[in-house]
Amino acid sequence: MEYRILGKTGLKISRMGFGGIPIQRIDPEGTKQLMQALMDAGINYIDTARGYTVSEAYLGQALEGIRDHFVLATKSMARTKEAMAADIEISLGNLRTDYIDLYQIHNPSMEQLEQVMAPGGALEALLEAKEAGKIGHIGLTAHSPEVFRKALELPWVETLMFPYNIVETQGEALIRACAKRNIGFICMKPLAGGAIEDAALAMRYVAANPDVTVVIPGMAAPEELSQNLEAVNNTAPLSPEEQAKCMDIRRALGTNFCRRCGYCAPCSAGIIIPNVFVFQGYLDRYNLEDWARDRYAAMPKHASDCIGCGACEDRCPYHLPIRNMLKEARMKFGS
Repeated sequence: MEYRILGKTGLKISRMGFGGIPIQRIDPEGTKQLMQALMDAGINYIDTARGYTVSEAYLGQALEGIRDHFVLATKSMARTKEAMAADIEISLGNLRTDYIDLYQIHNPSMEQLEQVMAPGGALEALLEAKEAGKIGHIGLTAHSPEVFRKALELPWVETLMFPYNIVETQGEALIRACAKRNIGFICMKPLAGGAIEDAALAMRYVAANPDVTVVIPGMAAPEELSQNLEAVNNTAPLSPEEQAKCMDIRRALGTNFCRRCGYCAPCSAGIIIPNVFVFQGYLDRYNLEDWARDRYAAMPKHASDCIGCGACEDRCPYHLPIRNMLKEARMKFGS
């Protein structure tokens, strides 16, 4: 296993980590077996989140006795000091530890990022927890290139997480900027939320980028771990055949795949369009139906609210048939 230094944190971590979303579809015993397999393989980076229902709690049970073998990262959607302080304590309890190596602000919008940094914002709680030794480092996750770009300028940001894969390459220049500024870059969605079926090629593609510090595929079974390990450990350059297959995947998904760039906004009906497709991806490809439906239902506006004006399609740089895609989402979610 290759190891990297996670930017300003100074933490030495495995090139491939573990994404904790799929933990929700197994059980505590299965999680324990998976954590043992990670340790045996030399994987020492684990990412989870307050929003991943049972993920923190299952990981906490599974890591008893072996916690110090891992660098633990979690994240919270809290935007205020009070809410973030509460979430940090919940995370510590769930993970059964007295410290968390990396605590991340989970996917803020530009407006929410300002709230986080304002007096009484979540950053105050994170800095206090860091001073108290409850967390080691502070990071941020994003789906918006605008938020990514802004976060690069913030001195307290030690790591950044962003989608990067064969079809979602909109962040490549920003990923290079992370390397230049010694900000650890954590690659999420290496399989584009499961849309890329060739997992080995997807992992090879991400690992071929030297500016990616760590890639965190979601895994729920030992066979997924073995396949991902084999791909990441194959350090040979992508062959012409592999490069051609990447182009084929881009062509195949390019007509119906949302890259969450946000250029479709603002929606005339107030729909947060990329989020509709994110939750549909979890519904279709992650086998997390209840989780996806709950989060979709909590959105203030749904696919059924689309008025068909087409303004989003005019703005989309990938020329996606967004209105038809929203119709499909409406049928999948039933509203």
